[in-house]
Amino acid sequence: MTAQPLELTPKLSFQLKLHAFLLCIKVLFYCHVASQIVAVILATAGAVLSISNFENAFNNTHQRIGLALYGFIWLQPLIGFMKPDRDVKARSVWYLTHWLLGIAICVVGVANVYIGIHTYHERTGRSVRLWTVLLTVEVSVMAFVYLFQDRWNHVVQQQQEEKAATLSDEQSEEHAYPANDHKEVAVVP
Repeated sequence: MTAQPLELTPKLSFQLKLHAFLLCIKVLFYCHVASQIVAVILATAGAVLSISNFENAFNNTHQRIGLALYGFIWLQPLIGFMKPDRDVKARSVWYLTHWLLGIAICVVGVANVYIGIHTYHERTGRSVRLWTVLLTVEVSVMAFVYLFQDRWNHVVQQQQEEKAATLSDEQSEEHAYPANDHKEVAVVP
């Protein structure tokens, strides 16, 4: 007895796409966790190098912000590990807190890099124009990708709707002007 092949109906096609999408989301979550662990390790290494190699009286803005960021960087994974189950009412509060803290760490961290570059220039007198331009380009690309990824599904959906509307218009025009529907002229004596 052989199994009948499945007919690829629109419903089955949607379910397969949804299944694949959910698997990708799961993989992205683990990529997020792994990249954040690497980020915490790198931040810790940077803090150790800074404390062991530089004068750290914490008397300038860059050092104070860096110290606060370091604390928040370690707080963020602790909040992440305390994620409540989906059916718990506090889940939305947890999500908002975790998301806002992550965004704030990124934004303040980037600002602190600019402050650090400026502090380096003040202390050494060396030009930091190249580093400022490179950082600005990197931040701009990252901001574009961050903002664009949120809109990508909307762009794809708009294109699909436009194609469907164009196809619908073409089909309605074919029915309005059938090829065999032409007028004949008769000669009357």
